[in-house]
Amino acid sequence: MESQEAPDGPDAQPGFICASFNQDTTSLSMGTKTGYRLFSVTSVDKLDCIHEGVECPDVYIVERLFSSSLVVVVSLSMPRRMNVYHFKKGTEICNYSYSNNILSVRLNRQRLVVCLEESIYIHNIKDMKLLKTLLNTPTNPSGLCALSVNHSNSYLAYPGSATIGEITVYDANSLSTVTLIQAHDSPLAALTFNASGSKLASASEKGTVIRVFSIPEGDKLFEFRRGMKRYVSISSLSFSADGQFLCASSNTETVHIFKLEQHSPREDEESPTWSAYVGKMFTAASTYLPSQVSDMMHQDRAFATVRLNMFGLKNICALATIQKLPRLLVASSDGLLYIYNVDPQDGGECILVQKHRLFEGSDELVEEKNEETTEDNTPQPPSQSYAATVALPSTPPCSTTLMGYSEEGGAQKGEVIPEHEFAESPIRLDDENEFPPVGNQSN
Repeated sequence: MESQEAPDGPDAQPGFICASFNQDTTSLSMGTKTGYRLFSVTSVDKLDCIHEGVECPDVYIVERLFSSSLVVVVSLSMPRRMNVYHFKKGTEICNYSYSNNILSVRLNRQRLVVCLEESIYIHNIKDMKLLKTLLNTPTNPSGLCALSVNHSNSYLAYPGSATIGEITVYDANSLSTVTLIQAHDSPLAALTFNASGSKLASASEKGTVIRVFSIPEGDKLFEFRRGMKRYVSISSLSFSADGQFLCASSNTETVHIFKLEQHSPREDEESPTWSAYVGKMFTAASTYLPSQVSDMMHQDRAFATVRLNMFGLKNICALATIQKLPRLLVASSDGLLYIYNVDPQDGGECILVQKHRLFEGSDELVEEKNEETTEDNTPQPPSQSYAATVALPSTPPCSTTLMGYSEEGGAQKGEVIPEHEFAESPIRLDDENEFPPVGNQSN
């Protein structure tokens, strides 16, 4: 899930910098002025703070590996250095420094990807060895990229152009390019894979159309229109675990949920409604209308929506099954987590069922919604050109030494991560046998 850096608007939480959901939406990570916090989001009524890290302040990137004890952190004070922690033991596993500011980090059970403005670094997560450096990638000032999280693949998607919405899909396991997708006319603004890595959703800077493509083929499967009245900045896209729904949030007050289903002609015949009749007319007309017009007619509108009582605050959204029911989660830079019920059959307006504070008293329920706010983006770390082609050590002689841990938590080199850390099943936080990636590779 994408991290979102918070604005300094009047209703933004002053200590809040960024937020991200983990790969299976069981955990929420939050970067703050004083460090970072990890929350469990497996209950509607209770928000448990699993860990509060104070190793470094001003955290603008924090990513957790599923439900494991591995967390990746980047601080505004050292924006070129990535720190990897075993948060349960309170120990640093390793750190890497790069030739310029880190803009985003993505990880799954095989790979850890670090995205800079004009280059991407791919590490083997089991020993943190640098496997590949993609140099001279198209200028990507927001660090936009997506990594599939399925155990059997590691597809990486990133902008293939700085001027149009081209997507490069790269296989981070075989270290080879898979396909190029001409997704949008405008530059890309959002990317996300579904859980199996078989679909990729994208949105452009205009924010009016969201498209879904098959992976690895790159064929267009769905096209959804978010709205035509105004261009918006889409801040996050997220599939449901079963891949049947896709949610999108932006700097507007509306979150959209789209349903990925194919409508057959037979369904329309069985329900001869006025809308079905008009739909048939449009379908017939599209055979001789210009492609731009016919494309618009085939686009589906949102299946379900949420009206946030805010405007302009950055947020991230995710679809999750919590206590056996489908929910929409929205973490906002006002320092709140909103939980909505989603009707998977009829859609419509989603119902707000709970709000939680992400700061002091985070388990305390919130009763009232915030008033509308205005957007005021927090500047990202400054970007520069890249002279170096590999990651640079931050402290001599070897800052990237990776350490394993004895039962007492002491460092010892040369261990290999147990395979169960990367198993398909959820990783137990209370299991003392869980260990982070370790090895003895240096850069």
